[in-house]
Amino acid sequence: MTVRPGEFWVADIPFTDGSASKRRPVLVLWLDGDDAVVAAITSAAPRTLTDVVLDDWRQGGLRTASTVRLVRLDCLEQSLLTFRLGRISPGDAQRSKDVWTAHIKPQF
Repeated sequence: MTVRPGEFWVADIPFTDGSASKRRPVLVLWLDGDDAVVAAITSAAPRTLTDVVLDDWRQGGLRTASTVRLVRLDCLEQSLLTFRLGRISPGDAQRSKDVWTAHIKPQF
């Protein structure tokens, strides 16, 4: 299956020590060769200005009200994306882009 930016997927995210992995929903932000840069999706309430509440989570294929954590990024091999859930709505996508532009920057 072809992976595209703006899609929600379930990813098999390996622990940093390599001991195991956990299946988590993610938002694909961009592709880089065989890799996908993804943002974590959580059912927890927003904690910072870089968390975006998804108003259209149900239409996007998510099972529960969700938040995108734009500073919780992973670079994963696309083979770790196990199945597609759906796609971010235009409104949620625009709010995510606005938050990215306003708050995500190198701090050096």
